[in-house]
Amino acid sequence: MKVLLTTLNSKFIHSCLALRYLKSYSEDILPSIELEEYTINQHNDFIVGEIFKKQPDVVAFSCYIWNMEQILEIAQALKIVKPEIKIVLGGPEVSYDSKELMNRHPYIDFIVYGEGEATFRELVIGFINGENNYSDILGLVYRKEGKIIKNKPRPLIDNLDEIPSPFKGDLSEFKNKIIYYESSRGCPFNCQFCLSSTIKGVRFFSLDRVKQDLEYIIKAGVKQVKFVDRTFNTKKDYALEIMRFIMSKNVRNINFHFEVTAHLLDEDMLKFLKDVPEGLFQFEIGVQSTNPETIKAIDRKTNFEKLAEVTKRIKSYRNIHQHLDLIAGLPYEDYNTFRKSFNDVYNLKPDKLQLGFLKLLKGSGLRQNVEKYGFKFLDKPPYEVLENKYISYNEMLKLKVIEDLVEKYSNEHNFENTLEFIINKFYKTPIEFFEEFSDYWEQRNLHQKSHSKRGLYCILYEFYIDKIKEKEDIFNELLKFDYILNNKGGNIPKNIKKYNNYNMKKKRHDFLKEERNVAKYLSQYKDLPPKKIIKDIHFEEFKFNIIDFIKKGYNEEEIKKNTSIVLFVYDNDKKVFDRCKSYDVTKEIQKLE
Repeated sequence: MKVLLTTLNSKFIHSCLALRYLKSYSEDILPSIELEEYTINQHNDFIVGEIFKKQPDVVAFSCYIWNMEQILEIAQALKIVKPEIKIVLGGPEVSYDSKELMNRHPYIDFIVYGEGEATFRELVIGFINGENNYSDILGLVYRKEGKIIKNKPRPLIDNLDEIPSPFKGDLSEFKNKIIYYESSRGCPFNCQFCLSSTIKGVRFFSLDRVKQDLEYIIKAGVKQVKFVDRTFNTKKDYALEIMRFIMSKNVRNINFHFEVTAHLLDEDMLKFLKDVPEGLFQFEIGVQSTNPETIKAIDRKTNFEKLAEVTKRIKSYRNIHQHLDLIAGLPYEDYNTFRKSFNDVYNLKPDKLQLGFLKLLKGSGLRQNVEKYGFKFLDKPPYEVLENKYISYNEMLKLKVIEDLVEKYSNEHNFENTLEFIINKFYKTPIEFFEEFSDYWEQRNLHQKSHSKRGLYCILYEFYIDKIKEKEDIFNELLKFDYILNNKGGNIPKNIKKYNNYNMKKKRHDFLKEERNVAKYLSQYKDLPPKKIIKDIHFEEFKFNIIDFIKKGYNEEEIKKNTSIVLFVYDNDKKVFDRCKSYDVTKEIQKLE
């Protein structure tokens, strides 16, 4: 009996945790179970061919909203070329309308619904024994004599430690990849847009088990460990112990991502987080909306004032990257209230503002209230809402463009000082800037093209000159500063003005020959010759005291109209914050005259 577990991940760098649990739970009875992962970017005919060459008797697919359509096409093709193959589907995307799905797609033989480890194991035992009676396997949907039979649901696994760890043995396949990990299952909250609301209670793996797993994972040299716990900090002491353990390992070059609820982060946790090494942890915090009526409708427990206080405090630590989420298309959230939600969250200055669009997932509470809220949505994955009673399709399209601009111009932090200046000086709120910029973007059909990082600077320059037309000298210098800060080498776009009152090509070498300059600004290079240092630095001339101007909140009264020379040092590319340092070295350069 040859069994293949497979799925289509959204990216090559991702991995599927569910398949590894199925394998570890069943390989004592069938050690030969294979696991193979593909991506949604690969062609279906390639994947069909690769699976066919393996000649499996059973293919089990893990199904999600991002891969469901492709999996159905692949499964159908496999059934055509190998009619005797058994097709098994499992995962959240097939757990809520499994009988209807099998009725529409006759090539599906079995569906494992709900928590799948024990059900899949019993199904494999049945395959091995050549049984045709599956009536005793809880959590299974199958065909019998032309009928589709859905067995009773399977109770949840009470002791999660019963699931053998999938992280023992050779983990070389995970090197430099993102690994998904869970320390708990379930969620204490009941958010109506989320599938976790359908299962009550939270179950935890033991701390010993989690620590052992993390030991294996850390040694494997993964790029990121993404905890998929719905609310990682639901039990404070448990979460703190895991975080302390990770810190004790002195991990380098691995990032740990957690979904946390901000109002549960108390004083003890915040004091601990202050001392976390930069880049070790990354937090995703769901805001979704700041409209009280919306929050009530989706049954979300949110204290925005507390959330704002906590996120600002963590931001002040400069060590943890924070992602804050908003969802467009929720009940009672019209365009104007969403504008307020956007401004509320943007003004917290998160490291990333993720503007998502409501998906009506099968089994979720909101999906059951389609008529109540007037949802119009695509009835196929990812089930994205197009409009509802409160927000029109046209307004959702506008938010799509704004989302794209937030991703390009804000989330990457390549325009940080320039955007801060523009929004604070010329717009009442952040959303007003993004609205005007999005209009400009669409009017010039920029949404129909791809853009290089360098090209984005040129577009913002042209927008400013065309639409704002004030304080152009200040804008030019800030955009130039941001470009050099985020683009090693300083090959500045031609429409950004440059100055060359000093012969910097010669003076940079003279600057580096002065030991006191290296000691003050480049101590990490103190034993290296200038030619070795040059590749990691850049000098640029500005029309005024740019660094002082930025530090003092873009206060024009602080501008001194004298040329300033800034030294940029690009030796922090592995850092999350301050990847490039900048220093005003005007006095040192002038001394070289």
